[in-house]
Amino acid sequence: MRFKYFSVLATFLPIAANAEETLNSGDTAWMMISTALVLLMTPAGLALFYSGMTRSKNTLNTFAMVMGAFVVAMIVWVAAGYSIAFGANESALLQNVMGGFGNVMLDGIKWTDLSGTYPKYVFVIFQGTFAAITVAIASGSVIGRMKFSSWLVFVALWGLIVYAPIAHMVWGGKGALLFDAGALDFAGGTVVHMNGGLAGLVLALLVGKRAGYPKTPMKPYSILLTSTGAALLWFGWYGFNGGSAFGANAIAGLAFLTTTVAAAAAGVVWMLLEWMTFKKPTLLGIASGIVSGLVAITPAAGFVNAGSAFLIGIIGAAVGFFGVVSLKKKLGYDDSLDAFGIHFLAGLWGAVATGLLALDDKGLLWDGPLKESGDRIGQLFVQFESVVIVGCFTLAGTVIVYLIASAVTGGARVDAQTEEIGLDESIHGERVTNA
Repeated sequence: MRFKYFSVLATFLPIAANAEETLNSGDTAWMMISTALVLLMTPAGLALFYSGMTRSKNTLNTFAMVMGAFVVAMIVWVAAGYSIAFGANESALLQNVMGGFGNVMLDGIKWTDLSGTYPKYVFVIFQGTFAAITVAIASGSVIGRMKFSSWLVFVALWGLIVYAPIAHMVWGGKGALLFDAGALDFAGGTVVHMNGGLAGLVLALLVGKRAGYPKTPMKPYSILLTSTGAALLWFGWYGFNGGSAFGANAIAGLAFLTTTVAAAAAGVVWMLLEWMTFKKPTLLGIASGIVSGLVAITPAAGFVNAGSAFLIGIIGAAVGFFGVVSLKKKLGYDDSLDAFGIHFLAGLWGAVATGLLALDDKGLLWDGPLKESGDRIGQLFVQFESVVIVGCFTLAGTVIVYLIASAVTGGARVDAQTEEIGLDESIHGERVTNA
């Protein structure tokens, strides 16, 4: 269970010693609400955020890539992903990187079973929304040039081969590689944002650049859609981070605070950086800054105080701004909607910052094997270790899954005519407007 600091917090929070054996209606209600909030983030928040940034001829395809990813990933998660991520493996060696198959199609889980103080079925779906948004994030890097059929095959395989093992390594409990090492990831800096952002970059490199990039202007269809999507993402993120406390408790309240502070600080910083660099503060910039701050605070949300959240948000915005404005241009890759620039880079900063800034006062929010010795350098090393292992696993796994998906669908790249016409009409037979 990801709430690995529960036993420490039980000393300081008004939680009964036998809380893991008794259903709590308040915790159950909060976790169901949190699950709904995280669900809102993908087929509404992320879909709008991405759709507004793409060209009008690919707007519906962009929305379909995100929504399609969500429904396929959720089915795959219930079918086998949950079992691989959180199931038990009889082999101690394999338990390091993946669970077993004892819970395929949720076999062995009864509706009366609990995950701490709330139903295990709620935990299953809560975690499923994380799996779905992670792969959906990657779609932003290949918008406008990847076959929809190839994408759906990629989503199904990637959820099992890449996402589920990474979730297991970080959150899978005793015996899991990075969990045992003491890696801190409160709500998905490595598991979700680094993972999804790096997968996006790998896909962008494998699929190739959009026709005409970077010389042809590719203006966003609707900044209004994007900013609305950012607002919905922020709203849903309270379930993303607050729900990762696994109960209506003080840590959920802390996550609410740190999430808000980091997002607001990052929005201001990105706006100022853009204002100083390009002489104009854009709405797209403010929205991008907010998302960068949300990404950066995610792994630290339940481990840091308000001051640290402020710092994480500021640097998260600066890192995201650098990735979007400078790094992409210098390296020449075509990350269509900056999934790598925002999610991977800000997530990377957040993962490192967690080890640097996690509280180690008498509240003991910093937990794990290194807590008692107060080995901050050791904790930083573990955070770097988790970043490297997740990065290497994502890189290799994404390449393998892409090659399989491409072979199954006869190539993953759309033809030149389809790309020129636009994927909305060519693939879906629809247009964003009939005007």
